[in-house]
Amino acid sequence: MIWLTWRQFRGSAAMMAAVLIVLAVALAVTGPGLVSAYSAGIADCTKDNTCDHFYNVFFSEYNLPFMALTLAVLILPALVGIFWGAPLITRELEASTHLLVWNQSITRGRWLAVKLGFTGLVAVAAAGLSGLMVTWWSDPLDESATEGMALMAPLVFSARGIAPMGYAAFAFVLGVTVGTVVRRTLPAMALTLAVFAAIQLALPAMVRPHLMAPVTATFQLGRANIDSLNIDREGGGAPRLFLREAVPGHPGSRVLTSELLDPSGRVISGGSSGTGALINNVSSTSGPCKPSSAAGGEDGCLGQVNRLGYRQQVTYQPLERFWLFQWIETGIYALLTVGMTWLSFWWIRRRLS
Repeated sequence: MIWLTWRQFRGSAAMMAAVLIVLAVALAVTGPGLVSAYSAGIADCTKDNTCDHFYNVFFSEYNLPFMALTLAVLILPALVGIFWGAPLITRELEASTHLLVWNQSITRGRWLAVKLGFTGLVAVAAAGLSGLMVTWWSDPLDESATEGMALMAPLVFSARGIAPMGYAAFAFVLGVTVGTVVRRTLPAMALTLAVFAAIQLALPAMVRPHLMAPVTATFQLGRANIDSLNIDREGGGAPRLFLREAVPGHPGSRVLTSELLDPSGRVISGGSSGTGALINNVSSTSGPCKPSSAAGGEDGCLGQVNRLGYRQQVTYQPLERFWLFQWIETGIYALLTVGMTWLSFWWIRRRLS
């Protein structure tokens, strides 16, 4: 069975190996230069406190390969489920070759176990290698990414560390199970893609934020958490404040909620939306928020807002939990994989003829 499985699978395995070798060579060649450019930029920007500008320029320069590699790691498990998992049993069923194997003293369980184990291990290894290689290469970019592309952001988190191994194992076994039940290759491939995509979208949004109790804290308003503070140039109108979804002192965290609190601790609507939040008890006709006054710049006005007691309240998952969340999420997918494996064995023994 091992020899037969290898004969059927060797073309796909060789293609995957070739892709991984090309990826490894490309990352090994460009990775040291990326690290060197990042280190030199940090050394220069710390002298004149311009690191925010350096982060923006550096990330923008490498944004295209960053996104391409992230999407490649995200897509790989889905491709494994579609092209390796779904056809694994259906092509045997459609050609009725499974009956020949079963009549050669090979039990259904052994037949399925060898196919699942051999191909599944290759799929998990390929996804694991790609995820870890991209994690190593992207480290300087993850350090300088904007909030939406930070390491704990849903899209980036799923393409880093060991999580792709769990995704690949589940996608592969899902494809095998769906194929065993549906018995037709093309419908099984389509259904595998639909189910896997739905789970990949639902889990980061609904489950991952609650793997551990999030941290809730309040912070003074400053450049780290304020996108802008708009002052009416004509005077008379209340300043309008726009919050960033960022946590001062905790870069790379995943922000779940970011709200503006008034001096009494009540939430002011619009702080994190496109409309902004009105600071109604701050005058723009006199004082620091008056456009024409010497101290009427944004920093002076923001200092007045802070003195009045306005604060940002943010609920977030800190970056320090990255690897813990990686292990937890991989464990969740491992349990799902075990469940789907049991279902495929049960189905092939009891329902498949």
